[in-house]
Amino acid sequence: MDWINIALYTTYGLIIVGVILAILAPLVSSFSNPAGLVKSGVGILALVVLFFVSYALAGDEVTGLIRARGFDAETVKTVGGALILMYILFGIAVVSIVITELLKLVR
Repeated sequence: MDWINIALYTTYGLIIVGVILAILAPLVSSFSNPAGLVKSGVGILALVVLFFVSYALAGDEVTGLIRARGFDAETVKTVGGALILMYILFGIAVVSIVITELLKLVR
């Protein structure tokens, strides 16, 4: 069973390294292309705005089963906002794929 613990700790370490590299790589490349950093910032800002819109649309009803599991209204609203955001982003992805294919068909 010791090898399972070693594998888990190795996995945790690799995940941490991956997250650090995922954060640092765009920052390093932005020194050569600062305009790319602005585009990334606009994309992140758009995601944040979409999340707050989704959060505002989410309900905060807490049923007996949810309350029994220890969740409060804030947690329910946050999860609901994340789900609504996922639905919005999925819809945007599908619409953009359809539009791209239709434009290819026209050209």
